[in-house]
Amino acid sequence: MQGTILITGASSGLGAALSRHYAAPGVTLSLWGRDETRLGAVADECRAKGADVRTRQLDLAETDKLLPALAEEPDITLAILNAALGGGGATDNPAGYVLRLSLVNYAATTTMAAALVPPMAARGGGQIVLIGSVASFFPLPFAAAYCGAKAGLMRFAQCLRLHAAPRGVGVTMVSPGFIDTPMSAHASGKRAWMISPEEAARRIAKAATRNQPHLVTPFVFRVLRVLNTLLPERAQGLLYRR
Repeated sequence: MQGTILITGASSGLGAALSRHYAAPGVTLSLWGRDETRLGAVADECRAKGADVRTRQLDLAETDKLLPALAEEPDITLAILNAALGGGGATDNPAGYVLRLSLVNYAATTTMAAALVPPMAARGGGQIVLIGSVASFFPLPFAAAYCGAKAGLMRFAQCLRLHAAPRGVGVTMVSPGFIDTPMSAHASGKRAWMISPEEAARRIAKAATRNQPHLVTPFVFRVLRVLNTLLPERAQGLLYRR
């Protein structure tokens, strides 16, 4: 199916790796990001690989601009909604940052996903990929806003998938562990089972092609998720406060 691949958060980290992964002759990319300079550099890399690239400098916290921007992208067949703010740290996030994180990590992403379904269905189908986190599985006391937004995104993806499937639109939820990006570098504690952005991009692209409902990567986090559900809430509290 011909059309445009939309990638948000494309100016660095996983978004940049996804952009480079898909860049090839005959491919049209629409790359969105906050940092115009870095976004331009990623776009140049993708053009060097033969892709047709257009860019949009946009802060997704400015939610009033989302729907007008999407209206200018009528031919999207694959959307990877990757843009996010990190929320892990040794101290509580200020309330203002919690609001901003919630807007970017949940409100903007879900708004865009919902808005993409009707035009995709009208064009004969499409695929929406939502990038969450394994943090949504665990009650991390130092990242309440981040975990909460990602957990909400995961349930939204489940609901949207059921809604969109009869219309020919697929929805894939991705819950990655640590990826070697600037966001992970600011996370608290040991970053176990870290993978490269390029490997993460490869796995995400494969899941999207298969219309996989939920990709949890690396696999060890699928096991830890199950083990976590077996712990009483009191035990979880003791464990995660440590």
